Amino acid sequence: MMLCLLSSQTAHGSVVSLFAMNGLIHTIYSLGNRRRLLNQVGAVVVLLALLLALGACASFRYAPFDYQQADAPVPLETIPKMENAPRVALVLGAGGPRGYAHIGVMRVLEEAGVEVDLVVGTSVGALLAVLWAHGLDAAQIDQLSTQGGPTTLFDFSLFADRGWVRGQRLQDYVNTQLENTALEALPRRAIVVAARREDQHARFFQRGNAGVAVRASSAMPGIISPVGIRGIEYEDGDMALPLAVSAARDAGARFVIAVNVYPRQVPEDASSGSRAQFERRIRLIEPEVAMADFLIHVDTPYRASPRQKFFTTSRALGEAQARLQLADLLAALAAAGEAGCRVFWALAKRSRPSSARTCTPTSMDMSSIGIPMESAMRTMR
Repeated sequence: MMLCLLSSQTAHGSVVSLFAMNGLIHTIYSLGNRRRLLNQVGAVVVLLALLLALGACASFRYAPFDYQQADAPVPLETIPKMENAPRVALVLGAGGPRGYAHIGVMRVLEEAGVEVDLVVGTSVGALLAVLWAHGLDAAQIDQLSTQGGPTTLFDFSLFADRGWVRGQRLQDYVNTQLENTALEALPRRAIVVAARREDQHARFFQRGNAGVAVRASSAMPGIISPVGIRGIEYEDGDMALPLAVSAARDAGARFVIAVNVYPRQVPEDASSGSRAQFERRIRLIEPEVAMADFLIHVDTPYRASPRQKFFTTSRALGEAQARLQLADLLAALAAAGEAGCRVFWALAKRSRPSSARTCTPTSMDMSSIGIPMESAMRTMR
């Protein structure tokens, strides 16, 4: 019955961790050893009793989640053209713990003055996208990422629906950080990508409850419970569109920067199942990459880990890769006529350190930094 009580407490918001369950079992064993009441046969009896207790608690299993409130995210099959077409869109791909690499990339873009006015995110990319769209900078997001552990975002439960993480804690965390701001009210435009569970087709959220949308985008099958929204279930956007460049294109973005944080290769000793999953992802990502104007591919380790050391490594890899490609990115933005003043200043400083810091086409010799005057004029409009 203790397990049933623990489950019932979870229904009121407390976290039942697998680590706590493991600790309970070890406590029973240690008591048995100290009192010499349990031998090897007795241990088997205890484990059987635990299994029977779990079975008796079946009535505590959570019902499928189905969000029916007025602010429910509105799913779109395709993204309509936006009014005032985004000049620069940033697409943050899925990747679980590898997604910390996005923070490093975002930091470099901020420092370089790249002005992003649309951010698209899948799974972990969706979480970072809405935080950034709300106005948090990369340093603030980085600070948030170091606070707490897995239970900060994940409510572990043995009785979760089709998984062992419910997802309510992630939803609440997002809405708290965003001060309950709806997707359509964020200062920077954002698109969250999820997969419709019944057919694995991508669906896009631009309006409604941001926490519910991110929860849906992050609902990894078998781990985080599926997310129902007005009778339709959704799960991890990684299953349908790990890198949603097409969403930014449909929105009318004039220049799209895509960030892929999946490794380039699968190791030879990977299981056949892991290899098949990797190849499936590649098939989904490659056509999206072809639609991007610029790709930053952070080659993160294949074997991801939920440890702080892995987060730090991924973040550093993202920042290093972005810095490596920064000059090419700035030149591409300028050539496309989508660079802001700070980008022009950065380019001018490389070629003419004494250039005037006045943002007009005539204030700098554009030809000296490889930018046609036509592109410069488009940028200044």
